[in-house]
Amino acid sequence: MKKLPAYLLVLFTIAAVSPLSGHAGTSLVKGTVSASGMPVRYALVTFYDSYNFSIQYSAVTDSMGSYSLDPITALKQEIRLPEKFKLDQNYPNPFSSSTAISYDLDKQSDVKVSIYDVLGREVKTFNVGYQSAGSHGITWNGRNQFGKLVAPGVYFYRLQADGQARSRKMVLGMGPSVSSIMLPGSFSSEAAMTPDAIHGVPMRSLSGAETFVVSISNTDSTSPAIVPKQIGNVMIRSDTTLDFTVNLPQAKVYLDSTFQTIRGFGGANVLIFGRPDMTPAEVQTAFGSGNGQVGMTIMRISIPPDSTQFSAYSRSALAAQNLGATIIATPWTPPAWMKSNNNQVGGMLLPANYPAYASYLKSFSDTLTAHGVTLNAISVQNEPDFNASYQSCFWNATQFLNFMKNNAPFIGVPVFMPESENFRHQLSDSTLNDTAAASHVAFIGGHIYGVVPSSYPLALQKGKELWMTEYLINSGGSTVTDVDTGWTGAAQTAKSINDCMASNMSAYVWWYIVRYYSPLDENGNVTKKGYVMSQFARFVRPGFQRVGATLNPLPNVYVTAYKEGQSVVIVALNLNSNPVTMPFVLQGGTETAFIPFVTSPTKNCVQGMGASVANGSFLFTLDPSSVTTFVSN
Repeated sequence: MKKLPAYLLVLFTIAAVSPLSGHAGTSLVKGTVSASGMPVRYALVTFYDSYNFSIQYSAVTDSMGSYSLDPITALKQEIRLPEKFKLDQNYPNPFSSSTAISYDLDKQSDVKVSIYDVLGREVKTFNVGYQSAGSHGITWNGRNQFGKLVAPGVYFYRLQADGQARSRKMVLGMGPSVSSIMLPGSFSSEAAMTPDAIHGVPMRSLSGAETFVVSISNTDSTSPAIVPKQIGNVMIRSDTTLDFTVNLPQAKVYLDSTFQTIRGFGGANVLIFGRPDMTPAEVQTAFGSGNGQVGMTIMRISIPPDSTQFSAYSRSALAAQNLGATIIATPWTPPAWMKSNNNQVGGMLLPANYPAYASYLKSFSDTLTAHGVTLNAISVQNEPDFNASYQSCFWNATQFLNFMKNNAPFIGVPVFMPESENFRHQLSDSTLNDTAAASHVAFIGGHIYGVVPSSYPLALQKGKELWMTEYLINSGGSTVTDVDTGWTGAAQTAKSINDCMASNMSAYVWWYIVRYYSPLDENGNVTKKGYVMSQFARFVRPGFQRVGATLNPLPNVYVTAYKEGQSVVIVALNLNSNPVTMPFVLQGGTETAFIPFVTSPTKNCVQGMGASVANGSFLFTLDPSSVTTFVSN
């Protein structure tokens, strides 16, 4: 049986009549573990000898939630000391009020843990002192050295011990609290700790009875997964039945806490790499919002460097527009004659040709208008920071600033920028900080290749929306059939959409709409990735606002929530291989029921049985490896 992470341990004390010291007789401990009236299957129940933590005795609950443990015959384990110096990721992360930080010491060391903000300023320091080799931890309650709550945001924590140091990042914001979690050898910011408490040495019982430290924890198979709960002392002098009631992790939805407005989900229909235009049937499947359709609401098209090709997109763009889609356009390169190298690949737009380029973009918009298509926004340049071997053009921050300030108004439609390959803020910071230039920015667009999606505080402060305007995940197989049936790439896609929404992005735009690794395959059929996208796109329509939620209530479980008027939508990802049962708690709403829709390896946006709301919450079991969208009824 593998060693459990220290942060999963919730400790309580059981007094016994010396069954481990050679006294006559043993004490059989048995009982059940339950949560919300349901048995907790395959949970680990472990007894630690209070005076020798290297000895432990374990049992696992059965399919009925029952356990039975005779410390004499139970599985005995020796806990090995850590082999190396290690700092774990804090749990939970993000967190709302407190978080646990665990670490391993490979030898006795003088320990210091420091918390820093993103500017490198020290916020809180824990001078823990000397600790023995083993697993230890601290709890931080989000307060600084003066006891004041710090602002939500990104923080860093650094462990220093015996000349070694490790650092990690954490996020204070929406998320669960771990105020009930105790760590072996923990040192808390909540109150002063005695030396014994700091080093994890239990105080000896005055009754003279031996004691055990007991943990109830999740295994890889525990169902439903549980939240640790602290329990008081229990005396055992004979065979004893101990029934434990534990809590389920909660996903809270704060309907009165709003974030970004959602503009939609979509993809690109571009011809620069020889792809054919979308057929009417493909447009209908991608942009229709009925069963078996994806529900996209954004079509991204490319602006050719040859003006004779401007009308190439008019038919498909008009068809998507008639289904309610927003049309945006991106140039991969200006015409070659406008550039420093007179080539469609690489080079830079010459400053002297900025006015001509603005006129060129306006001409593209005018051509679409003549064909009945309203261009909602136009970009300045696709991936200006990527050294591509195809149509491309380099731009730096100063060039963007000058163009947006002096030339963007003459294009005649809203302009977005900079569409960096990995959402580099440096390319748009100077534009946003210039009042005149910023006034001409419709929204900040960017791609997320090679990066984890994150928010852009400066853009939000300047009143600019964030749009993710290109991404692809080519995973799940190299053929159409593999992608249609494969879950790996679909799960990664679901997580990337979730992360963009949680990072305050108003739009999520995939790369090619039609491709073997895309929402539609080469035959126009919806793929697993398409069904995953439909879990968001069909139900979270333009105009919805994201609301607060417990973003990561369990490992590999992610939740975002949205509302428009009286309509509420919750999207939950369970990327575990086991089902997860969880209460969804609504604050500030009056909903009475939700209808679930599920995509998994075996389901494609399948409608399930309704879930009734009672006392502001409903209980639901998420399928293993699934995306579930709850739509208020």
